[in-house]
Amino acid sequence: MDLRQLDMLVAIADHGSFSAAARSLHTVQSNVSTHIARLEREVGATCIDRSTGQLTDEGQAVVDRARRIQSEIDDLHSDVASLRDQITGRVRMGIIGTVARWAVSPLLQALVDAHPGIDLVVLDATTTSLVPHLVSGALDLAVVNLPVDHPDITFDPLFDEEAVLIAPEGHPLHDRERVSLSDLSGVPLLLPAPGTSFRDDLDAAAAEQQVELTARAEIDGMRLLASLTFSGFGAAIVPATAAPGWIGGSWRRIPVDGGVHRVVGIARRKRGMLSTPGRAVLDVLVDVLRAHASEQESVLLT
Repeated sequence: MDLRQLDMLVAIADHGSFSAAARSLHTVQSNVSTHIARLEREVGATCIDRSTGQLTDEGQAVVDRARRIQSEIDDLHSDVASLRDQITGRVRMGIIGTVARWAVSPLLQALVDAHPGIDLVVLDATTTSLVPHLVSGALDLAVVNLPVDHPDITFDPLFDEEAVLIAPEGHPLHDRERVSLSDLSGVPLLLPAPGTSFRDDLDAAAAEQQVELTARAEIDGMRLLASLTFSGFGAAIVPATAAPGWIGGSWRRIPVDGGVHRVVGIARRKRGMLSTPGRAVLDVLVDVLRAHASEQESVLLT
């Protein structure tokens, strides 16, 4: 099997057609068609539905594996280069937005100081979005809300965040110093989306206390959830770093009793090992997160 065949199939998946893939690879469409036909003969299945230009199920399976192969080849070059000289290469890291807000800047500076030859690509997204990218090999590591329930992912917890209620001015709970889950029973709330780790923990704690939470809206994205409250749309339950105390405004940040919290950690694939640049970024990332997490309100190192 020729690596060019895999590169061309991935290009079709990324760009949507044979012609667009050819342009991205600086070749002609007939060359792409020839390589894809050979690939299909070798794997014994049709990878592209010619009537729609979309990947078949077999084609998607090949693309997923091809992305991992591409990632391993990139890592191979980085490892060899790092043995000859300073650590160099590209590392692709995902990070949830509420942590990115305070961690990315010191991380970039620390990498410039320690490993100026590393090219770090950062994807700011939700845990739900980051996990598939990590599994496919599009990301090398990711800072996520734990736990991550996927057989191909391993993770290490770094810190816990307490839950807080952010309530806009005029809300019935705006003037409270603390609230319990029972105080929130029947109150319309902006909540994380069902199936996310923080929502699962929140629902479990509410069920244990026989409290039923009422969703005014359900959002997969803590920064958006907090922003809606900052705009006066309603009260929300979020992890502490989603509502930093130094942001001004007419809303209040109120601790939520009842043991609700979020665990944040670093996730990576079980299969394969990080490249030398990837391991260097991981080491610096852990140091930066541990150093700066303690500066955030209502955050405890694990």
